[in-house]
Amino acid sequence: MLDYRFIAENLEAVKKNIADRNMKADAEEVVRLFNRRTELTTALQGLQQKRNSNAAAMKGAGALSADERNGLIEEGKRLKDEIAACEAELAGAEKAMEAEARRIPNMAHPAAPIGREDKDNLEVKRVGSPPKFDFAPSDHVKLGQDLDIIDFDSGTRVSGTKFYYLKNEGVFLELALTRYVLDMLAKKGFTPFITPDVAKEEILEGIGFNPRGAESNVYTLEGGEGCLVGTAEITLGGYYADTIIPEEKLPLRMAGLSHCFRREAGAAGQFSKGLYRVHQFTKVEMFVCCLPEESEAFHEELRLIEEEIFSGLEIPFRVVDTCTGDLGAPAYRKWDLEAWMPGRANPPSPEGGEWGEVTSTSNCTDYQARRLNVKYKGKDGKNRYVHMLNGTAMALSRGIIAILENFQEADGSVRIPEALVPYCGFERIQRR
Repeated sequence: MLDYRFIAENLEAVKKNIADRNMKADAEEVVRLFNRRTELTTALQGLQQKRNSNAAAMKGAGALSADERNGLIEEGKRLKDEIAACEAELAGAEKAMEAEARRIPNMAHPAAPIGREDKDNLEVKRVGSPPKFDFAPSDHVKLGQDLDIIDFDSGTRVSGTKFYYLKNEGVFLELALTRYVLDMLAKKGFTPFITPDVAKEEILEGIGFNPRGAESNVYTLEGGEGCLVGTAEITLGGYYADTIIPEEKLPLRMAGLSHCFRREAGAAGQFSKGLYRVHQFTKVEMFVCCLPEESEAFHEELRLIEEEIFSGLEIPFRVVDTCTGDLGAPAYRKWDLEAWMPGRANPPSPEGGEWGEVTSTSNCTDYQARRLNVKYKGKDGKNRYVHMLNGTAMALSRGIIAILENFQEADGSVRIPEALVPYCGFERIQRR
């Protein structure tokens, strides 16, 4: 959430940012309510001063006439009623202001590309070269079925569409990716967590997710008991909610392993099939709380870690600077890593394929910290909001897609990247 005074003092810039992000929010209403709150606060303070003066006069009422004492009593009753009415109006204005302000997205980085959707993202880097096959490569759906490591049909029969079973070597491949990533992050100073799969609605709202509504991707639990999380960003961010962190404890680096549940409302198309968009998957998420002046450097660090993870797996990828319309409300700037996915060729061909997002990392500045009330106590004794950043170390289902499709061979087998062999215990997955 943006600072109210910042919105008031930078109204035109905030309105332009809302338009650039293709979002709907009423910044002018926030400013109107902000000004009204100021007026009501001043009026309330004036009424409280009058009440205090009246109370002081009542203490010396013994020297007053009966009429004067009665006048003070009536004045006290009137002031009590006026104060109660002013407090109620002030509370209503503050509630309305916060509700409208929460709809306003974070300001975007000045260098973020202006655009409406992912086609407007700006490619800034490529690492590795797409593999060249002497056969028409299969997509991960066919590979998973032929190798007997992914069962979509049983997942649909038991749980519904967009669910799946991993089996045989597929199980060990996911576990190997998990340990490969966590080992790397532990060496870089991240504290590992296994986080809850459920979070309270106020934590989701604080992070910037919409728990309810037709466009929400969140599974809410019956009886108002919370929500299934779509990412450990939610539970890692909520870990320090309503906390003041000593400055010397910063930065905080966290790595969270969690299941992720997403309704994927409206997600469709040929590139959404198989493991790419599912209702449940496992992910390792990075999360950082740091000083405001350090957040851009940490954003670069998180991106470089993501690059190191996929470079170590020999998976070709590119980095894109995410456009304003594809940022998401909390993000100030976001980098996406897109892996080469040969199975996206339509029709299948040795040269074909497409890029598919496998990770992202966002600098959310103090936007989430304000909503979650996470501050640090500076050396000067003042409390300020931390900056929060998140980055996908590995969405394991998409990592599996990239490995199966890039390392498939003509006989239908799939080679395991060298870095994963010690974790898997095998070098190849053979067709059954």
